[in-house]
Amino acid sequence: VKAEISNRNEELVLTGKVEYDPDKVINYVSLVNGVADRTYFSLGDKVQKGQVLLDLRSSDLSTLQAEAVSAESDVKIAQRELLTTQSMYEDNLLSEKDLLESQAKLNQAKAVYDKVQSDISVHGTNRGNGRFSIKSPMSGYIVNKNVSSGSTVSTDSEPLFTVADLNTVWVTANVYASNLLFVREGMDVSISSLSYPGEEFVGKVTTLSQVFDPEEKVLKARIVLSNKDLKLKPEMSVVIKLKNEVHNRFISIPTDALIFDDDRYFVVVENEDSQFKVKEVALVGHNKKVTYIASGLAEGENVVVKNQLLIFSGLKED
Repeated sequence: VKAEISNRNEELVLTGKVEYDPDKVINYVSLVNGVADRTYFSLGDKVQKGQVLLDLRSSDLSTLQAEAVSAESDVKIAQRELLTTQSMYEDNLLSEKDLLESQAKLNQAKAVYDKVQSDISVHGTNRGNGRFSIKSPMSGYIVNKNVSSGSTVSTDSEPLFTVADLNTVWVTANVYASNLLFVREGMDVSISSLSYPGEEFVGKVTTLSQVFDPEEKVLKARIVLSNKDLKLKPEMSVVIKLKNEVHNRFISIPTDALIFDDDRYFVVVENEDSQFKVKEVALVGHNKKVTYIASGLAEGENVVVKNQLLIFSGLKED
């Protein structure tokens, strides 16, 4: 293989894991104490926004429903009174003040009714008899479930369920202090997992934290990835490879051509007369496949990459 001039490419391997995009995940916590009357979903189910997931029964909701019935009745009464007042006003039997007061009474009744309906809508869809239907707040997948038919729920319990949109995920890489000079925002990365041998997911470093994690003693680098095939699962461990091109040109050779002996590096070169010669080289750096040479080798020299150890041993004995 001929030694050639090339830009120096470095590679850094980091560990990390897949996480939810926090902007696309919703934890549903009950706003009332009660009982889960029935559930309509299982862990891992795909759900659509507005789909009924859970029927909830609660005495708190029964009270709200009763208030709604009372408020609706008050509105109907106020409407009838206003019609009567308008008729009498037109016959000059009541004053304009009486008409305005009757209109104000209806407006007040409507305001109370609207407030009760607004309070009810916060909890879900009114099913009557203290029952409400809880609907999915977004489209996605059920990634956590802490409720089943007949179970008790309370306002201080864990989220009843979690819905996440997994079409986009975060990959969070652990960056140690010794790696800081290498990692920067915008760098290209390739991501692999034991779950998919031989497959790589390509992305860029989106953000790099400026504060060390107090427990892990690392900075967190975030890579936002499209996950249309849903292959990347939250909490999945991954390996992140970052490549950095340094715009300094050096002689480069395959790393396999290097021979390490007596704390020094050597290569075997073949001249035009098919004669072999050992040359000591100084290294600039290397990645797994390519080594960059600072001195000891010229561009265009033929470097031996097969049986070089045998040749080196033979020349050394001579």
